[in-house]
Amino acid sequence: MATYLVTGANRGIGYEYCRQLQSRGDSAIAVCRQTTVELKALGIRVEENIDITSDDSVANLHKKLRETQIDVLINNAAIAKSVTLQHLDFDSIREQFEVNALGALRVTQVLLPRLKVGGKVVMMTSRMGSIADNTSGSSYGYRMSKVALSMAGKSLSHDLKPRGIAVAILHPGLVQTRMTNFTANGITPEVSVRGLLARIDELTLENTGTFWHSNGEVLPW
Repeated sequence: MATYLVTGANRGIGYEYCRQLQSRGDSAIAVCRQTTVELKALGIRVEENIDITSDDSVANLHKKLRETQIDVLINNAAIAKSVTLQHLDFDSIREQFEVNALGALRVTQVLLPRLKVGGKVVMMTSRMGSIADNTSGSSYGYRMSKVALSMAGKSLSHDLKPRGIAVAILHPGLVQTRMTNFTANGITPEVSVRGLLARIDELTLENTGTFWHSNGEVLPW
């Protein structure tokens, strides 16, 4: 049984990660700002009131974990806000950088001592952060923050390899969650996470730093 820590675990993909991990017999630690009835019902360990944009809050998470060691850290917490060229909101762009990119890097750095040799780090990025795949523009805050997150993941893959820790940079697909207004064109969180867990299971030091779609496709930077 492996121990996974999942940020942004109170809904959507994060919740589904926890549900499937528990179902297959792994141990999931759910980290979030505010828990939900559904998350509590899983009967797993929940660490709430954690703000990944705060040094003190993440340091407090580290303390609350006590002697817990982690096999897989899944940096899933994220926000998406529409920012167009016609309505550039720089405060919104900064906020998305703080949560989507810097927050994930902060959590990884603080919890690094808890990661086992042979452990794994997952950066939940997006195809919208692919420069080569950007054919529609706009979404400045989200796109830019996800590019930054992917770059952080790539750098971590080099820096952590000597420690025996592999890094996956993953796109979940277009998923029916609140973030996408439950788009009818998307896949369900169940389907997405099933693919994401398969990618994590396949992650090794040989393929560390790869940018994958949940379906296994290697995506362009």
